[in-house]
Amino acid sequence: MDDEGWLFDARRVPSPNCDERPDDEPVRLVVIHAISLPPSEFGGPEIIQLFTNCLDPQAHPYFREIEGLRVSAHFLVRRDGELIQFVPCCRRAWHAGVSSWLGRENCNNFSIGIELEGCDDLPFEDPQYKTLNRLLDTLRARYVIEDVVGHSDIAPGRKTDPGPCFDWRRVHHASG
Repeated sequence: MDDEGWLFDARRVPSPNCDERPDDEPVRLVVIHAISLPPSEFGGPEIIQLFTNCLDPQAHPYFREIEGLRVSAHFLVRRDGELIQFVPCCRRAWHAGVSSWLGRENCNNFSIGIELEGCDDLPFEDPQYKTLNRLLDTLRARYVIEDVVGHSDIAPGRKTDPGPCFDWRRVHHASG
């Protein structure tokens, strides 16, 4: 990892959907998400297009529902285990939305967001867990990570990801 928090072994696709972290907010939390675009479809360019504001709202009916959405994550782990980085870890990615963790609001300020290509209805792949655990080890070597949680843990009732098919037992040192 370089000084800004870009991983050397991740494919870099910079997202404009980020900004500076507050000075008094060190990284303490990792939030696991799941995403598929279109819903429950995998392998296409649409997640990258969403995070880089290039998603064509006419390409699929669902894309019209999320038109204008400005979101990102620090990382995406594809079904085959490929790791893509959109935002350097020193910056704030826009992944958590309205959120709270142990009474602290606005989790984007102090968290790293990791999207897994997946959905609520299908199991995640072995290569994804391997890449995720390697990534978590790298992040723990750089930051004091106090917890690894799901998006549903910091936005209960609003979010369900990473969903019931995500096997928390396969994640090193997670509380999910």
